[in-house]
Amino acid sequence: PFAAVFFVLVIFLLLGALIPTPGIPLRLPVAENLPGINQLTVSVAIDSAGQFYFENKIVLNETDLKLDLLRAAKNSRAPLTLLIHADKSTSYEQLLHLTLLAREAGILDAQLATLPRVTDTSSQ
Repeated sequence: PFAAVFFVLVIFLLLGALIPTPGIPLRLPVAENLPGINQLTVSVAIDSAGQFYFENKIVLNETDLKLDLLRAAKNSRAPLTLLIHADKSTSYEQLLHLTLLAREAGILDAQLATLPRVTDTSSQ
């Protein structure tokens, strides 16, 4: 009986490892001592394939992205900051293109999202 339960548990663990993790697979760069943002933000993500995501939804073309950004800027009472969640492999050209697209939509400020550097506090 113990071996049967053990093997069933192993099967469940293996099947669980095969199920993909939901969400956008992004590898954000790591940085430290950067200031935060104290303005209203609108977020756009770019994955390693160059695909855009606005409000956690895939954007099929740049025209739709521009309309989404224009709508967000129009509905906001205060100036917005574009927060770009870009994968490490995203080119500078793609980042610049996204920033200029947001500028055309009325969002003048853009910032790159980063992960904080992990520090070991146990040695202190």
